[in-house]
Amino acid sequence: MVKYQKNLTKKYDPSLTVCLIFLIFIGFCAIASATSSLSPVRYLSVQAVAAVIGIALLVISMRFDYEYFGRLAVYIYGVSVALLVLVLFIGVGDEVGTRGWIRFGFIGIQPSELIKIGFIITFAKHITTVSDINKPSELLKLLLHAGIIIGLILLQPDYGTAAVFVVIMFFMLVAAGLNIKYILGAVGAVAVIAPVMWFFVLKDFQKNRVFSFLNPESDPLGAGYHVSQAKIAIGSGKVLGNGLFKGIQTQLGYLPEKQTDFVFAVIGEEMGFWGTILVLTLLVCVILRCFNIAKNARDLNGKLLCVGVGAMLLFHTFENIGMCIGLAPVTGIPLPFISYGGSNLITSFLAIALVMNVSFYSRRN
Repeated sequence: MVKYQKNLTKKYDPSLTVCLIFLIFIGFCAIASATSSLSPVRYLSVQAVAAVIGIALLVISMRFDYEYFGRLAVYIYGVSVALLVLVLFIGVGDEVGTRGWIRFGFIGIQPSELIKIGFIITFAKHITTVSDINKPSELLKLLLHAGIIIGLILLQPDYGTAAVFVVIMFFMLVAAGLNIKYILGAVGAVAVIAPVMWFFVLKDFQKNRVFSFLNPESDPLGAGYHVSQAKIAIGSGKVLGNGLFKGIQTQLGYLPEKQTDFVFAVIGEEMGFWGTILVLTLLVCVILRCFNIAKNARDLNGKLLCVGVGAMLLFHTFENIGMCIGLAPVTGIPLPFISYGGSNLITSFLAIALVMNVSFYSRRN
């Protein structure tokens, strides 16, 4: 029995496992409270099924060395592109102007969430096949690799999710040794492209999100409503919170998208300052553990997989919490392991599965 427990500890990283258990538990509590006036059983059932699927996929993936997934990179990339193209034809949207979901009756799948893992696997494998990442022709191929995926997501259009892929790509390229001159060049390109995007690409509702981010008080009942209500909710929680199922903003329906985008505000209102600190600490521990495992990976492929996952979780955490407290524009990015959503939860489990896989097989070999 003791030997079996030691084997489990070696296979499933203890610190990551403990953090995940606490995050999922807090997530279920927050979702239950946020949907208490709606249909909590339905929401919790979907989240529970997604958690079971995620855990099952994590256990199954641990049977294979992460190098095996790299050998399937061509097929994974092909399926990813095919799904994103399919979304453009049959996709439906839960947000204004965005159609990123494929629905089968009451079941909905958001391919762009799951494809994040496919992108990390395929992009890491592609980088390992490059002799010199700073060679312009090779770097161009890598940018094309990412550009096709990002371009298809922009066509949905889903700028928030596209930004996640950009961040993942950037972190992985830097980890692989990208020259600083290219980084500076990218910053310059963004400065040039940004005005063009603003005047000719962004739609009115997307511009309003930026305006509400800069000054939510200017339109508290319109574009700034979401952020204003989130701030009120978090502020009213004070230190210890109002208690589960007792938050005024949450229970009376003033807080919008409370089980998904603004679930952090629910935690702030009902669990208080210490509740938000606990969630933030757990997420930071998970992210730092990802980067630490990357540092000790046995090869470049393993390192890049962990860096990609760490970058994804870092952006999700910063963006979601940031938009709840007014430090980032509202983009609809979910909070890992906390926000309601089957696709997001399964994706988060697959991400951690990759990191645990690298950790286990790097030490084993």
